[in-house]
Amino acid sequence: MDVPDNLKYTSSHEWVNANGNGTITVGITDHAQETLGDLVFVELPEIGKKLDAREEVAVVESVKTVADIYAPVAGVVTDNNQELTNSPELINYDAYAAWLFKMKPGNIKDLEFLFDANTYLSSCQDRE
Repeated sequence: MDVPDNLKYTSSHEWVNANGNGTITVGITDHAQETLGDLVFVELPEIGKKLDAREEVAVVESVKTVADIYAPVAGVVTDNNQELTNSPELINYDAYAAWLFKMKPGNIKDLEFLFDANTYLSSCQDRE
């Protein structure tokens, strides 16, 4: 399982990258895409949408199941990865390159409450 050290993680298997300009990039983890299987559909959030932390914001569908994607923190969507609407399988090829959306957190310090790589990895192993 690939779990990069430079990212933050949620218990619902989203990864978060702080971009350094007050925004964050969000996607699903390698573990999530592996569990879901071959992705066939992605529904992305609208730019400008205001989100609460842990609010359902996107949907990914695989040949096996449908999974909700949650906002890791409260904030506003600033961008979405339209490339995934035509090629959702890009997430299966590289979950950390195929980001879902970007957002501006209401409070960047909320990222401190997300998991680091070791804690996320440990939480995944505890569920097996």
